[in-house]
Amino acid sequence: MQVIQDKASWLFFTLKIHCPQLKRIYIAGEVITFQTVMMKINPAILILFALSLTGAVIWLPAAAAAPSADLWPRWQAHSSDSTQVVDHTSWDMLLKKYLATGHPSGINRFRYADVTGADRQALDTYLQQLQITEVSTLNQQEQKAYWVNLYNSLTVKVILEHFPVKSIMDIDISPGLFSNGPWDAKLIHIENETISLNDIEHRILRPIFNDNRLHYALNCASIGCPNLQPVAFTAANTEELLEKGAREYINSPRGVRMKKDKLQVSSIYKWFQSDFGGSEKGVILHLQKYSEDSLGDVLKTYKKGLRFDYDWELNQP
Repeated sequence: MQVIQDKASWLFFTLKIHCPQLKRIYIAGEVITFQTVMMKINPAILILFALSLTGAVIWLPAAAAAPSADLWPRWQAHSSDSTQVVDHTSWDMLLKKYLATGHPSGINRFRYADVTGADRQALDTYLQQLQITEVSTLNQQEQKAYWVNLYNSLTVKVILEHFPVKSIMDIDISPGLFSNGPWDAKLIHIENETISLNDIEHRILRPIFNDNRLHYALNCASIGCPNLQPVAFTAANTEELLEKGAREYINSPRGVRMKKDKLQVSSIYKWFQSDFGGSEKGVILHLQKYSEDSLGDVLKTYKKGLRFDYDWELNQP
């Protein structure tokens, strides 16, 4: 029996067991062996990495440390007097055709498995149309709808490209050794900029519009996420859909529920607490605004802390 006497050898032994096909990696065109990597990385990181491979450490999902709102100033440009209207008809038709509503759980589910080749092409064409739209020349109402629809339609495209998949968290196309999900992958070009899903949410929508209801508009293709709405967002219906999304989510078990005399809420309210008053008290005040029936009565007198959870299962039937 081999005795592993030092940290580096232990990690290398673990890697050989779990990744026998990986002999070396390339960084900036240079061949780097695992031994070289181990000499340069903090031993504590190496230990954690090895433990993760053996199952001794469970890594938290990337979304557990959600990005903060970080303004990308380039996208503040707009034309207040613009009357240009972006055509979202193709996306609207796909939603009407493939989004299953009316489930007893209240969760809208997308029928990814049923999407035809022709409709995949229709989605690609719609996204190409958005790519050539000069978004900086739109008024802000049009921009808000534009970015929400781009985020949601791009997410559906990512799922379709990797389907079948159990969770969006399994689509590891973001850069970085320990990244989960597709959110940091640069997926589309808009006005000569390459943009990721995280760019849309955290560098454009959140800091520019400062509207916490946008969390109820963006869908991450998961059961725990606020509903993908059955119609495309437009400048005319965005306000109505944001209010509808907030009310639906907060009054659903995946948004808020009592569990053993304690309020269990979506992890959205932990990840983005800064958007909901910056404290658990602020979150509860936000929930009160949209709560209905018995939930509203509970929130009025609730004084205990919050529990958080989230279901990353794919939002399919």
